[in-house]
Amino acid sequence: MKMGGCFLPAPALHMKRRIVVLLLAFTITVFGLIGRLAYLQIFQAEWLQKKAFMQQNTERPISAKRGKILDRNLKELAVSASVETVTASPSNISKSGIPVKQVAQGIAQILDMDEETVYSMITKSTSYQVIKKKIEKEDADRLRQWIKDNKVKGIYIDEDTKRYYPMRNLAAHVIGFTGADNQGLAGVEKTMDKYLSGIPGKILGEVDSRGRELPFRVEKRIEPQDGFNVVLTIDETIQFFAQKALERAIVDNKVYGGAIAIVMDPRNGDVLAMVSKPDFDPNDPYAPPEGIPDIDLSNWKGRASNQDVQLLLSTVWRNKAISDTYEPGSTFKAITSAAGLEEGVVTPETRVNDYPVTIGKWTLHCWRRGRLHGEESFAEGVYNSCNPVFVRVAQSLGIQKFYSYVKAFGFYEKTGIDLIGEPEKMIFHKNPAEIDMAVASFGQRFQITPIQLITAYTAIANGGKLMKPRLVKELTDSEGNVVQKNEPQVVRTVISKQTSDTLCQILEGVVSKGTGKNAYVRGYRVAGKTGTSETTKKGVYVASFCAFAPADNPVVSVLVALFDPRGDSHMGGAIAAPVAGRIIEDTLSYLGVERRYSEEEMKEIVQEVIVPDVTGKTIEEAAKILKQVGLQYKVEGETQNKNDIVKDQMPKRDASIPNKSTVLLYTRKLENPVTVKVPDVLNKTVSEAAQTLEKAGLNIRVNGRGIAVRQNYEPGSYVPKGEIIEVEFRQMDNIE
Repeated sequence: MKMGGCFLPAPALHMKRRIVVLLLAFTITVFGLIGRLAYLQIFQAEWLQKKAFMQQNTERPISAKRGKILDRNLKELAVSASVETVTASPSNISKSGIPVKQVAQGIAQILDMDEETVYSMITKSTSYQVIKKKIEKEDADRLRQWIKDNKVKGIYIDEDTKRYYPMRNLAAHVIGFTGADNQGLAGVEKTMDKYLSGIPGKILGEVDSRGRELPFRVEKRIEPQDGFNVVLTIDETIQFFAQKALERAIVDNKVYGGAIAIVMDPRNGDVLAMVSKPDFDPNDPYAPPEGIPDIDLSNWKGRASNQDVQLLLSTVWRNKAISDTYEPGSTFKAITSAAGLEEGVVTPETRVNDYPVTIGKWTLHCWRRGRLHGEESFAEGVYNSCNPVFVRVAQSLGIQKFYSYVKAFGFYEKTGIDLIGEPEKMIFHKNPAEIDMAVASFGQRFQITPIQLITAYTAIANGGKLMKPRLVKELTDSEGNVVQKNEPQVVRTVISKQTSDTLCQILEGVVSKGTGKNAYVRGYRVAGKTGTSETTKKGVYVASFCAFAPADNPVVSVLVALFDPRGDSHMGGAIAAPVAGRIIEDTLSYLGVERRYSEEEMKEIVQEVIVPDVTGKTIEEAAKILKQVGLQYKVEGETQNKNDIVKDQMPKRDASIPNKSTVLLYTRKLENPVTVKVPDVLNKTVSEAAQTLEKAGLNIRVNGRGIAVRQNYEPGSYVPKGEIIEVEFRQMDNIE
């Protein structure tokens, strides 16, 4: 190697290379660190800040107050009551200076918990542990005092809320219920959960690296935001009417498969009441189900059992009004009629007959085979519910046109009501043949939901507009201010107003002259259609009736369906129509709809009279007073002198009895009322029943028309002489 200048010594060259490599490595490292720092500071800054905050602080949640569920008149259906939740910081309990076992024992005694369970909770390796939720204020105050007296650290009591349903099972399927964490699990509680739940708050406190509270720490409180109130279209009073009427019908008709009643306002689609039986109490939704005949509860375990939860889901939690499908039977004939009238293939005056219709190997008969109706107008065919009449209407329309109306009335799609549970698919034939259309024309061999049927009837009643069922009216804040309003929605126009008006008149005739006579309400013009369908199980029927009133200006629609009735009758006109009529009468009266009596009805009206007090009067004076208010009298006893003093009377003063009833006058003070044996008036006409009771010294209150099917006192029982016997009458002829 030369020494003169052109070449460096080998060690120097090697050193220079090492320096360059080190310099490059250092440069790369520096830039890597700068890049990493930039990544942490720019891209992960927010995440790291949160991690650091969480490490340096503990937080305890504060439940937001869940919004109320209110009826349309702002009556409370679901509210949140104030309770409290107990939590612990296990790492801080040891600072108390008392044994952890003693802490567990004290908490367990006050909160009625297992001591070992509490001990395992407060010795866990965690900074936050829930001990017990939803405790009442009395227990919370006792625990606070115990903590203070024993100077226990690490046990916290914070405010919480618990859902409470003041009306118990009223509208249970509509309202639903919540879980342990106040989350909606069913009904409106679930579908409107994001609005009801609000935003939880927090209580923050500083801790060291081991999660222990720092001395002199200051807790920071982030207030929760209350949820919105949900105002429903449900009317609590109408819901009560429907529920009570349905409960009575279930008992009277030995209904085994449950029942539904829906009340709607056809003008805007508002659901005023929705009842599904059997039902449950949302305050205790996991209780053993009631109202289900022949159910075996011997192995019932309750909430902890998935098998039992499945049983609840399939029975009392199931809202049959929107989830169950069934064959509508003759109630669907109103849809076939609407299509035929709209397309002009039939008019109310068109002459029709009930002769059987043969299609291939099938022959379709009128339901009343033994006593055919013969030739009649189409309107009369609807009154009498003749199956062949509707088959011929469908044949005139043709398969494509007939099913286009079925689709237009909404039977191929969900209604969109604000509840979970509507079936995804409706049960119709995919490629219907003529026989499929024929039996569908009178409501057989396809299935729909109750909410679909009554929704379709809104279009018949309101001039042709199919309405979307509205269940949620609006949302309000805690001050009552409206934050969101749900307006009524028209899905589509299905038929013309002219067709609607014509069909309303025809359906009114069904009640006044045809198979729906038992839905008749004096003073209110009721329109509707009966339905009786046999399920796939032989001998198991669905009795139903769908109606609206007043027929010339409908303000309320009602659907009643009784599944598997096993009483004296399974016919819709006999057992479902009276229930619908009762709901309509109560609802229209409550809504203040004026009764308009026909001349015939005016003659039939039996007004109620308040019995005046005539004791202390002479018989002559008492007779005049009673005559003035429209009551008759009869003197009981040996003396009949008009100047004798009335010492007692039956019925007593202020009782409400029908006009022209008889008041018994006694000229001696009765120590015990005179009793008489109640006669059996079942299967008698109104006049026959009245005469029988009068002979027995009893008064009568008449409900309905036709023959007596029920009396409020059992035959053979003894009641005070002069007592009022309420007798229910029904039309049993030409009832489908």
